Amino acid sequence: MNEKFETSVVSSLDARRDQVKRILIYSHDTVGLGNIRRTLVIANHLVEHNPDTTVLIISGSPMLHAFRIRPGIDYLKLPCLDRASEADGYKVRSLSVGFSDLIRLRASLIQQTIMDFDPHLILVDKKPLGVGRELAPAFELLGLRGKKPRCALLLRDILDHPEQTTRVWREHRYYDALEAFYDKVFVLGSEDVFDLATEYQFPQRVADKVEFCGYIGRPRGARGGAFIRNKYGVGDAPLVLVTVGGGEDGAPLLNTYINALESAGDQIRHHSLILTGPDLSPEQHEQLKRRAARLPHCHLGEFSDDSMSKLEAADLVVAMGGYNTVCEVLTLRKPAIIVPRARPVQEQLIRAERMARRGWLEMMHPDDLSPANMLGAVQQQLARPVRVLGDAVSLRGMDALSEGIDRMLSRGRTPGGATVFPLQLQEIAVEAAYISGANSRRL
Repeated sequence: MNEKFETSVVSSLDARRDQVKRILIYSHDTVGLGNIRRTLVIANHLVEHNPDTTVLIISGSPMLHAFRIRPGIDYLKLPCLDRASEADGYKVRSLSVGFSDLIRLRASLIQQTIMDFDPHLILVDKKPLGVGRELAPAFELLGLRGKKPRCALLLRDILDHPEQTTRVWREHRYYDALEAFYDKVFVLGSEDVFDLATEYQFPQRVADKVEFCGYIGRPRGARGGAFIRNKYGVGDAPLVLVTVGGGEDGAPLLNTYINALESAGDQIRHHSLILTGPDLSPEQHEQLKRRAARLPHCHLGEFSDDSMSKLEAADLVVAMGGYNTVCEVLTLRKPAIIVPRARPVQEQLIRAERMARRGWLEMMHPDDLSPANMLGAVQQQLARPVRVLGDAVSLRGMDALSEGIDRMLSRGRTPGGATVFPLQLQEIAVEAAYISGANSRRL
């Protein structure tokens, strides 16, 4: 009797397990908030869209724990990597181990997690083979299974200048990896703004897998704009929100904005809410905090997991040109002055230029950044009537992505078999040495 009961319970659990669609998301995050914020927005939407979906995130983000994680979603935290500023590559962030050793450790954790979690779909953010090709062992092993999960690459609208991106993708055989391992390439952007497949010279067999989803419209904030305005005592005065994402390289914009306020003195009539980001150095944060405290109506904080409420409260946004920030600005139709990062990666610069031409935002080139220019631009924007963007920008990226994933899941797993793009485990060490070496670059 007991054996029959146990068999019945196990069969019931197995049936339930087969009904739940398991999605694994790999996010290569090293520093900053951009990728992990976007990953969590996607994971939340997938679980809300289909209650019979569960999502496991694999990420090295040092900030993942700071966000609210809803039921149906969990994460595996990989040992952290960091950007190596002297070589524009990667290095070990915390552990006292070599870079190649850490990549092997991360690769082992990823491989074992994928095998045990047994996902129906793997969604990979940006890097087709992961940092240092750390996804390669798992892809090799999956090819030996009778059935393997569907696999999709997730790309934001723009990666970098086309010449740089195509060179890197050829050197690292990313086009070959897409052909061998991936069923689909989802682009969270608009073909009209930046035709990624054409600009980056995707071979036709890879271009055929590309699906443009549009930009990601963001849900409303948890607290709302009225709560934020009341919290900071803004009243009916204009409020300018200044945000630099993670803040790793946000000091020039933050200092320039506070310099502008200091130079204007009593002429300033608007309130300012400044978010420095968690990756700004503690010394720089404290210095800015002391300066802001001496200014009227200037409020300074480090990090918010409810950025949409703060944007909703603002009359004007001053920001860098990261993907998430731009999508939030477009969602709320907020006037914005975007000062994009232009070096070493031109992603933000290209995005801001293309969108400024369409009248979706105002762009200030970082070479033109000065207190006088900033003060003039802010005062001009606050004096303008509210701009209406219309429906020119597509913000249904999340719905389109969900629909695409549903189509992939409905087709079931793919047959296993030897891959046409074999990757040997020893290549991981070679790739790791290349990335961390003197001639490396951030990919």
